[in-house]
Amino acid sequence: MKTTRRGIFKAIGGAAVLASAAAPLFAQAAAAASGNAGNLLKVRLLLNGGISGPHAFFCLAHERGYFRNAGLDVEFSPGDGAASVVTRIVQEGYDGGYGDMNALIKLAALKPKNCPTAVHIAFNTTPLTIGVRKGGPIKDVKDLKDKVIIGHPIDAAIEAFPPYAKLGGIDPNDVHILRSNASMAANAKEVVDGNVDGVFGFVNTIIAALRSIDIDGRETLDFLEFQDLVPEFYGNALMMTPDFIANNPEAVKGLVAAVNRGIIETFKDPEAALDAVAKMAPKFRREVDGPRLMGTLRVEMAHPEGAIHGIGDADDKRIARSISLMVDACRLPRTPKAEAIFTRAFLPPLEERAKPVKV
Repeated sequence: MKTTRRGIFKAIGGAAVLASAAAPLFAQAAAAASGNAGNLLKVRLLLNGGISGPHAFFCLAHERGYFRNAGLDVEFSPGDGAASVVTRIVQEGYDGGYGDMNALIKLAALKPKNCPTAVHIAFNTTPLTIGVRKGGPIKDVKDLKDKVIIGHPIDAAIEAFPPYAKLGGIDPNDVHILRSNASMAANAKEVVDGNVDGVFGFVNTIIAALRSIDIDGRETLDFLEFQDLVPEFYGNALMMTPDFIANNPEAVKGLVAAVNRGIIETFKDPEAALDAVAKMAPKFRREVDGPRLMGTLRVEMAHPEGAIHGIGDADDKRIARSISLMVDACRLPRTPKAEAIFTRAFLPPLEERAKPVKV
């Protein structure tokens, strides 16, 4: 039986909140984990959100000194979405970030100069979705025609929507996208209240946001998941700027090795990984972050491809297909080369890479 996020998040029950995005605490946790950071290379990474369960492998790598052993003092900063990470990395002077692969393809097609490159792909399945009212008229993609779907101005699901819509048999321009700066909770509530027809996002993010205002997203929404129509798409990846890669190739290799080891140990002992998250996320709640982590391990990081290439790597044909789909559907001005989007040059040997494990 196929594991789905819908099944996994039944475990969340009646309590779900979003993890805090307190940047100063991230820095304090990083400093505590790294000891004497004076002799270490500082690496500033922008995350796709505040520290939460799905970031457990980063936290575990910090706590166990994997970054420090690689000569790195890694500082995490909270982001505001997997798509916006991609543009903010260079604009705000970060060395790298953890963001969406499809948004990276789009940026590389539009503004190739100084565009980051993915060096480790953590999600070999895309988590993008559209939440719609449970039992409502929207059952599949074709039902989205002439409907109003709300989302954050730079949302990964909005960025990747055109290929999803086209493969579903509709013109993406026939769907009305309402870009809103309101919180995810407020946007999702607009769907529940019937004011709009759907909301872009991640399943777990939408559910957690609604629970923060005492609404059970599992009981009120259904989800149209992009992976069902666009299996070629990857999800979140660790990406670094071209300058950092060129100037610090050994640091990139050490960073990727530490992340890889963090993933291996997280699969081996999710509870220990959650303990590490608790030390970095001020509003950590195990009953929430636990299911979110398990969902990540069982879905986003569990594609069969991972057993072949290892988590972090990608299939070249799949990358090329993702690029082609994004360029065609989004009418992008150029087609980036696959090597500009992703390089496996810094991955550990195949036998040392993390592999999906049933948890």
